[in-house]
Amino acid sequence: MTSNDATSSGTTAGPTAAFVLGGGGVRGAVHVGMLQALFEHGVTPDLVVGTSIGAITGAAVAADPTSGVVEKLHEVWASPTAAAVYGEAWYRQVRRLARSRTHLYSSDALRTLIEGSLGSHATFEDLEVPLVVAAASIERATEQWFDAGPLVDAVLASASVPGALPPTVIDGEHYVDGGLVSSIPLGEAVRRGATTIWVLQVGRIEEPLTPPENPADVARISFEIARRHRFFRELADVPDGVTVHVLPTGGSLPGDAKLGAFRKLDATARRIAVAYEASSAYLAGLPA
Repeated sequence: MTSNDATSSGTTAGPTAAFVLGGGGVRGAVHVGMLQALFEHGVTPDLVVGTSIGAITGAAVAADPTSGVVEKLHEVWASPTAAAVYGEAWYRQVRRLARSRTHLYSSDALRTLIEGSLGSHATFEDLEVPLVVAAASIERATEQWFDAGPLVDAVLASASVPGALPPTVIDGEHYVDGGLVSSIPLGEAVRRGATTIWVLQVGRIEEPLTPPENPADVARISFEIARRHRFFRELADVPDGVTVHVLPTGGSLPGDAKLGAFRKLDATARRIAVAYEASSAYLAGLPA
């Protein structure tokens, strides 16, 4: 079951604190450091909204909106299953692409990772706090916000990176990564009644863009504009009475600008630690 209704299960009465978790592949490890900082400062969510890796992490937070989820997420990021998501040898990738003509990797490892975190039969209704995840419908060429019913397929759909993974089929419809339609789903948190919003982004919006100098730059910069523009518009349109905190990542790492950086796990621990320090400093500087 899905919803595009602002009065759906995501809306709660009174002031609502929302965690908004953006997409960005392995750069999403920064979410773990940010979450640790938030929980240490007594900040907990009434609503979680996520896209792509943010949907995966967000689902874990919605299931356990306490500091205990941080250690679980550390274990997930360090697990062999996480390494297997994009860990196949190049010749297997080529073979799969030749067979499928659409994608390099199987989604089996990612499904296993999600099921291991949430349970294979989990539903949105099982969660401790409401969760909303974004995916992009191929047939309707539009965004879809999942907030009810089976959880694993919805989260997998949100994280089905085009070209890397196959689309996820739900009720006969094909879905791909939610980052195509809402890479940092701030507007959906506003639409569902959040009054204080904590944005857990992966660092791309912190990095300046410059005119391209080669074909690879053209692809990268075009991709970044497509990813970022909606967030900046939604941030500018935040209504009176809504407070938005964009947590810092602490900076990018060498190679992060490359299109294939979404799958490299070698710097996960460093990303978590740097984001924790940066977000802790930000939170400590807020008025009491």
